[in-house]
Amino acid sequence: MLRRGRSRLLPFVTLGLLCVAPVSAAELPQFEHHEIDPNVGKVCYALTAADVDGDGKQDIVAVTENRVLWYRNPDWKPRVIIENQTELDNVCIAPYDIDGDGQIDFALGAGWTKIGTIQWLSRGKSLDERWNVHLIGKEGWLHRMRFGDILGTGRPQLVISPLNKTVSAGVRLTAFEIPKNPKTDPWKATVLDESMNAMHNHWMPDLDGDGRTDLLTASREGVHLFRQGEDGAIQKIRLHEGAQDAQQPTGNGAGEIKTGKLAGNRPIIATIEPMHGNQVVVYTQTGNDVTRWTRHVLDDTLKRGHAIWLADIDRDGTDEVIVGHSDRGTGEHPGPGVFIYRAQHAVGTKSESGVQWWTRHVLDNGGVATEDIICEDFNGDGWIDIVAGGRGTHNVKVYMNRGR
Repeated sequence: MLRRGRSRLLPFVTLGLLCVAPVSAAELPQFEHHEIDPNVGKVCYALTAADVDGDGKQDIVAVTENRVLWYRNPDWKPRVIIENQTELDNVCIAPYDIDGDGQIDFALGAGWTKIGTIQWLSRGKSLDERWNVHLIGKEGWLHRMRFGDILGTGRPQLVISPLNKTVSAGVRLTAFEIPKNPKTDPWKATVLDESMNAMHNHWMPDLDGDGRTDLLTASREGVHLFRQGEDGAIQKIRLHEGAQDAQQPTGNGAGEIKTGKLAGNRPIIATIEPMHGNQVVVYTQTGNDVTRWTRHVLDDTLKRGHAIWLADIDRDGTDEVIVGHSDRGTGEHPGPGVFIYRAQHAVGTKSESGVQWWTRHVLDNGGVATEDIICEDFNGDGWIDIVAGGRGTHNVKVYMNRGR
């Protein structure tokens, strides 16, 4: 039962975008809008989903400048995990059972524009208590973190990407291994790369389908793939240079990145370009070569695009691209808010007439100045729901997918 905030069952506003045939809003599910927190903090920097209370349901976790909160599924009642226990501002979070006790813990990045502290959070005797903070290390301009086994050790590492370079020639993309006693033992750090600048995000899929974790980065240098070679060494491959602006270096590269699939389980990469940019971009793979991708611009009317996700929200076997931006854009529906892009062609590229077959659907126009987005089936009905966290609007909204 949803208790907090207003509930509205709304269809999409559908805008034909670079497509040869319009698609009616009835072909996509309807969503109920729920503002579960109208004032989470100055900024909802990050969101994640995790089963905090161990009841088998995914809860929502939000990061603000001085707090981490979780919202219990299904009533979305907020509870504080930590408050004023870290350097300002908290900026990123990653869930994992770090101490191996069968309950979820969290890694957290804080003080990101100052000293960049990396810590993990363990619970107290009950969920009514504040959680404990354990320092892992420090990295200036720490911006994003995720767990994944990029080193091939058999257990995920905490991989962090700072926003800007500090002590090295470039950003230190680093993997931290969880020690036997994570509260007391040092976390071994392996620098994966230190040659790129202004890295905004990374993602850790199995892009090439070989059963091993890969790593994708979105930086001013474009989109890069990191993966293990046959000798176990980490390979770095540039997949695309991303957006290019000869007049302004900040107009180059990519900012947000996620992966998904088209019909037939074919991989797809989606980005926001450039960093904090105006473009929604999709990359489709050329044949079976994981190093060759073709770039397609789906939209160029955003302002400060800051969140992207891929999920099959209409259960047709092809992922939609879900995008959030935090400032008023230049299109017919300027936002800020949440848009969904749906492939109308099986290959998600171009029709015989040379026109890209994607359609933009407006989920929220002005209701959330989106800083982050996550997608998850929160009520177990088989339909993927959407959560957005706001910057200028300071709120957290849940969009419950009610199917067709």
